[in-house]
Amino acid sequence: MGIAYRRIGRGPVRVIVLHDWFGTSANWGSVLDYLDPERFSYAFLDYRGYGDRIDVPGSHTLPEIADDVLALADQLGWDTFSLIGHSMGGKAAQQVLVRAPGRVLKLVGLAPVPAAPYEMDEQTLALFQGAAGSAENRRAILDLVTGNRASRRWLDRMVAHSLEVSRREAFAGYLESWRTLDLAGAVKGNPVPVLVLAGEYDLALTADVMRETWAAWYPDCRVRVLPGTGHYPPHETPVAFVTAVEGFLHS
Repeated sequence: MGIAYRRIGRGPVRVIVLHDWFGTSANWGSVLDYLDPERFSYAFLDYRGYGDRIDVPGSHTLPEIADDVLALADQLGWDTFSLIGHSMGGKAAQQVLVRAPGRVLKLVGLAPVPAAPYEMDEQTLALFQGAAGSAENRRAILDLVTGNRASRRWLDRMVAHSLEVSRREAFAGYLESWRTLDLAGAVKGNPVPVLVLAGEYDLALTADVMRETWAAWYPDCRVRVLPGTGHYPPHETPVAFVTAVEGFLHS
């Protein structure tokens, strides 16, 4: 039985899309309506324990995500492809790059977690680890990373979606993997073209963090700040997000 995925488009530019810690292949806002289906072929993957693969057992780690990405690419018959990774998915995309550097043509990191271990103080760590079993913690994190600007209704819907479409043990497991995994030494100097998109109001994964990490490690990396958005440009500024991504991938 093959890996379940969501596909948009049949164009020649092939892209595998990796969601964030809170999301799924379906939770990309109105971006899914604006992608160019003639130029691009997008394959959106749900991680094990999430979305359409919520009942698929697994270890819930980034190396496992990378294994599934490469298996999906083989299933699609894609020898090479580009990657889009949002937040946690940005670090997972780097794990794919480490595993199969010759297969990744371009890499887009959307508010992406850097390759090094993600350091948290005691209070922040307790907030994040407690989010596996707490709707309040999940809401506080979402409010933080969107710059305390998002509407109550949007935050409520994002929390509800997260709780509904992810298993608690998967949510907790992926946190420990993306928080502790160290890929920095493995990616430094990789020549793959990289676009990093940072939200203007993201209070966690800021543009300065991106410049100190991604831009320092990848020689062909550009960091672009998206105005008017925090950690979730696909929801907050979808047209600007699509325009930036597709311009880079098609160039």
